Amino acid sequence: MIKKHRTVYKWLVLMVVLGMVLAGTVGCGGQSGQSPAPQQSTVSEGAEGREGQNPQQQQEASSTQEEGKLVTLGIIQFVAHPSLDAAREGFLDALKANGYEEGKNLKVVHKDAQADMSIAQSIAQQFAQDEPDLILAIATPTAQAMANATKEIPILITAVTDPVSAGLVASMENPGGNVTGTSDYVSIAAQLDLMRQIVPGAVNIGLIYNSGEQNSIVQADEVKKYAADNGLNVVEATPTNSSEVLQAAQSLVGKVDAIYVPTDNTVVSALEAVVKVSYDNKIPMFPGEGDSVARGGVATAGVDYYKLGQQTGEKALQILNGTAPADIPVETQKDMSVIVNLKAAQEVGIEVPQAVLDQAIEVIQE
Repeated sequence: MIKKHRTVYKWLVLMVVLGMVLAGTVGCGGQSGQSPAPQQSTVSEGAEGREGQNPQQQQEASSTQEEGKLVTLGIIQFVAHPSLDAAREGFLDALKANGYEEGKNLKVVHKDAQADMSIAQSIAQQFAQDEPDLILAIATPTAQAMANATKEIPILITAVTDPVSAGLVASMENPGGNVTGTSDYVSIAAQLDLMRQIVPGAVNIGLIYNSGEQNSIVQADEVKKYAADNGLNVVEATPTNSSEVLQAAQSLVGKVDAIYVPTDNTVVSALEAVVKVSYDNKIPMFPGEGDSVARGGVATAGVDYYKLGQQTGEKALQILNGTAPADIPVETQKDMSVIVNLKAAQEVGIEVPQAVLDQAIEVIQE
């Protein structure tokens, strides 16, 4: 019996020793001359992970890292109309041109506030909870709603006339918070100078804008100052929503020689109503941006919103590369564009001077 027990004991000792040897081999596999298991590279890989690589290899490694990173983008847009849509498309195209493509390494959630501030605030709160990597806020009201909802998530703004007076940034050069982007501000004086070149006898100027939009208030004040300095009279019409735009335009009939429409989201979203009144009553209409000229305005020295969106997208790339929004200046359109619609001029019975046509980068004839 004793001999049998000793035999069992020896077997038990042998099994324990073998178990310890096996455990040591598995636990030190990365240190026993074997190569460690490959790990997925990340965007935050340090310089030590790139030692020995030439610049081309480093670039390829960086590209591979970006392919493995999904960027989430929330887009909050105040209302659907061609100018704001163009800004959104320009932004996304700028990202795509630099390797961020929807459906691959970019997830986009786009929400439209339908020109309703309560909806805008609800969308802003939802984005703040969802915490995407970036948020694009298109137009002043939605930019304000989004900036009020989060002070942490980077926010890109575009189609905002005066980001400082809207309370979005401390200054254009030094935003100072989580907001940066582009402004669609253009010289109101330059636009009204152009209007007077085309309609030199215009004295009474109709001004249609929503007095509830901060960006429009800024522009309206500039129109009034220009008028006071140049002996003109301003007749205001202030719709509060898009359904009131037609009535607002009709209220100017018989009172004005020309109509000026700033980059007001409410009015531009229902611009066809203003165009109808303009054509029916032979009152030339001058909008604040190029898309509205294509829709029936006579002319403008304005913003190309697609290019403005691209400009904003370039700032998003800076943020994705590690620059804080606070350190990225807010910019205006780099290049202003004179656009003329000869069909609209014909509809209202005026002739555009050759000197204006010579300035134009685009002349619409049909």
